[in-house]
Amino acid sequence: MDTEALDELAGQLRGEALGGRGLLQLATATGLAAYAVWAAVLMPGFRRVPLHLQVPYMPSSAQQVANVMALLRGRSGKTADLGSGDGRLVLEAHKQGLRPAVGYELNPWLLWLAKYRARKAGCHGQVSFLKQDLWKANLSDCYNVTVFLAPSVKPPLAAKLLAELPDEARVVAGRFPFPSWTPSSTLGQGLEQAWAYDMKEVRRAVRCGGTPGVTAPPGASPTGGLSPGEQ
Repeated sequence: MDTEALDELAGQLRGEALGGRGLLQLATATGLAAYAVWAAVLMPGFRRVPLHLQVPYMPSSAQQVANVMALLRGRSGKTADLGSGDGRLVLEAHKQGLRPAVGYELNPWLLWLAKYRARKAGCHGQVSFLKQDLWKANLSDCYNVTVFLAPSVKPPLAAKLLAELPDEARVVAGRFPFPSWTPSSTLGQGLEQAWAYDMKEVRRAVRCGGTPGVTAPPGASPTGGLSPGEQ
């Protein structure tokens, strides 16, 4: 539906009650607009990721960001946001002194938006946004990891983090916790809640059998990274 048709519908809405046909046209136009946003902003990059690992973009609220950053306060070292979207968490991490701060994102439109926000915040060249599948990223040098991902993604991601992160790393999950990990601390309520996991404690629980459903992946050493024969 073109712009003139949409303007005509808007005029009808202002001037008189819509009949059945008008309501149908309006619903069609709204549906097409929503699909256009999905196709342009959300879909690119999804085709490269298996269906069960796909997570739609949902921007974090200011309170969610604040809770995540509070759980990382006082820490240092490289910080990675997995599925960084518009880059807000990466920028906040950089401002809090968690450097270098890196975001992994496949969607080209969101990458462009993140880089625009970084430039606008005066952080151009100081933070990184990589067009890279988070499942293929090497996280072995990351000491802080933030994730806002769906529950279905957490079990395979838990295995990846156990295999790659150093013992000193902290993982902070927003919206949904890791179902089989016990958090070191948590902050907030409902969808604003965030959970912090210290990898040393998570590995100790796995070794002691205190975390049902989680096992260290093949090749993982008790202290993180790959065993000497796998490196």
